[in-house]
Amino acid sequence: QVQLVESGGGSVQAGGSLRLSCVAAAYTYSSNLMGWFRQAPGKEREGVAAIVTGGVGTYYADSVKGRFTISRGNAPNRVYLQMNSLSPEDTAMYYCAFSAGRTVVSANPRDYNNWGQGTQVTVSS
Repeated sequence: QVQLVESGGGSVQAGGSLRLSCVAAAYTYSSNLMGWFRQAPGKEREGVAAIVTGGVGTYYADSVKGRFTISRGNAPNRVYLQMNSLSPEDTAMYYCAFSAGRTVVSANPRDYNNWGQGTQVTVSS
């Protein structure tokens, strides 16, 4: 089990921006699958964005395309999620997810075997 540390959540007004970061506490592979999921009260978990840190390929949910950007850090165990033009519909708990040694991007939660504790994002109108 790999510990994931998330940061960057908070409260912002509609139209504002936040940047989430996630780092896996340990890694041994040059490429990992890392993604962000979110879950709002009463709603199902939704894959927001995903990336393979040692290759090419990203995934974005239709609801965030053009507003959110996922990027890798200098090390293959770190990713960021830049969220712009936030709306109240983006309010949710955001979870970082990780799967070691992967080279194909996926938004299927079953492809991830490590999950962070979550960081709350609240957008007010």
